[in-house]
Amino acid sequence: MVLLDLLGGVALLLWGLHMVHSGILRAFGPDLRVLLARALNNRFTALAAGLGLTALLQSSTATALITSSFTAEGLVSLVPALAIMLGANVGTTLIVQVLSFNIAAVAPVLFILGLVAFRTGPRTRIKDLGRVSIGLGLMLLALHILLDTLAPAENAPGVRVFMNAITGDPVLCIFIGAVVTWLVHSSVASVLLVMSLAYSQFISPYAAFALVLGANLGSAVNPLVEGARRDNPASYRLPLGNLINRVVGILLVAPFLGAIAAQFHAWQPDLAKATAQFHIAFNVATAILFIGLLDGLARLLKTLLPNRVQQTDPSRPRYLDESALETPSLALADAAREVLHMGDHVEVMLRKVMAAMMTNDRALVDQVSRMDNSVDGLNEAIKLYVTKLTRGSLDEREGQRAMETVAFAINLEHIGDIIDKNLSELATKKIKRRLQFSSEGAEELSAFHKRTIDSLRIAFGVFMSGDVNEAHKLLAEKAALRSAELAATERHLDRLREGRPETIETTSLHLDVLRDLRRIHSHICSVAYPVLDAAGQLAAYRSSEAEINALATPAPGRS
Repeated sequence: MVLLDLLGGVALLLWGLHMVHSGILRAFGPDLRVLLARALNNRFTALAAGLGLTALLQSSTATALITSSFTAEGLVSLVPALAIMLGANVGTTLIVQVLSFNIAAVAPVLFILGLVAFRTGPRTRIKDLGRVSIGLGLMLLALHILLDTLAPAENAPGVRVFMNAITGDPVLCIFIGAVVTWLVHSSVASVLLVMSLAYSQFISPYAAFALVLGANLGSAVNPLVEGARRDNPASYRLPLGNLINRVVGILLVAPFLGAIAAQFHAWQPDLAKATAQFHIAFNVATAILFIGLLDGLARLLKTLLPNRVQQTDPSRPRYLDESALETPSLALADAAREVLHMGDHVEVMLRKVMAAMMTNDRALVDQVSRMDNSVDGLNEAIKLYVTKLTRGSLDEREGQRAMETVAFAINLEHIGDIIDKNLSELATKKIKRRLQFSSEGAEELSAFHKRTIDSLRIAFGVFMSGDVNEAHKLLAEKAALRSAELAATERHLDRLREGRPETIETTSLHLDVLRDLRRIHSHICSVAYPVLDAAGQLAAYRSSEAEINALATPAPGRS
């Protein structure tokens, strides 16, 4: 029963940490990333930023993943990134220091404040801060449970013998602390557990400090496993550098751990507080030691892990950062960037297929077919990424943006299919039969194609900005293009009646190209409807569109 209660207390502690972490990310996620990016001018501001960010997030792993995404994209040099991790290692000790004091009585107050903010908060950020308050209350409650659980077992001789057996060797203690921290993915939780054991006199100061060293080692392993990408050796530099810092610090401290433990215990008789103070002292000392050595460490890491020259896979996503999934606003921004990347492929396809049509270049048709495979791959990656995101809790606006992102990606994929399955086949047919458009027909198709390309560029802007005026402009162009198609068809029929040989040979091709470009334009314009709907103007647009269509349709009995 003691073991079951102990595991339950640890589980509650981990859930409280998760609520604090997710609440802070949801409330301030984009601001935190911007703040981190601005603090990278030098190693000292980077260290301070890492400390502050991790003190808020209560997860050095989260800070490592965010920073790794910067370094992997080449936005941050390695030295300030390593400085951020030194600060992160210090920042994660602060909550441990606070919780080393007996403040369990504050838990009910945090629960009440958190519940009120979460249930009645008028804004999303207020609700997220309510989540943080509840998480802090759960952490305090978990500590209270751990202490109450361990107290009755204090006099059990079997338990004490078992604890002495597994904590008698400092190397074994470091290993156990590292494994436990790696399993629970939180040095805060493992250090708090060590503090609880120390408070109940289950372990000696020597063993407690050795377990803390192990916790610091285990927390450096998680980013190495989770944050690095196997296809990019350079992505291992930051987590490996952080691990080297921890290992060197442990090797320097471990031989003197007995004397250090005796000195700390004499200075602070409360072993739980002494454990927390040793935890923060170790990380501060490591930061001071390495802050001036980061240049040499960065050179060593670049030598060990050089950039791998790879051929870029066009179907591989560029911006879908898995570490951003815990922050919906950041993940949605990454998904939107990937949709624009997909849109760039579609635009190139649209340009090349028309060039193939006009110049009878078969190689361009083959390129378009290969690019469609890339568009399909990007579409699947975006849908999978957004699906992972929606498994968490999103507010109404975030959920709507997620659906808009997927919808625009699907429409771009449909455009790619029309280009590949229809326009490419038409171009192939024209090439095989050695056909040529009339000069007027070629000019009309080129103009129609240019207007489609221009609308695609406007659609990208509408998708990113949500500009209502641009959305209206896009839909106005849809109506104008419909009229332009009718006018072009009439002119084509006039040339057909004149008996022009080029027009007679290409009549079906000409009309099919017009039809497919109009279908593409309809998919392009789909991005405007959610913008008008969010602005409350969609119903009015639908009404005016119906009136225009009614005026354009001849009444029964009239020619």
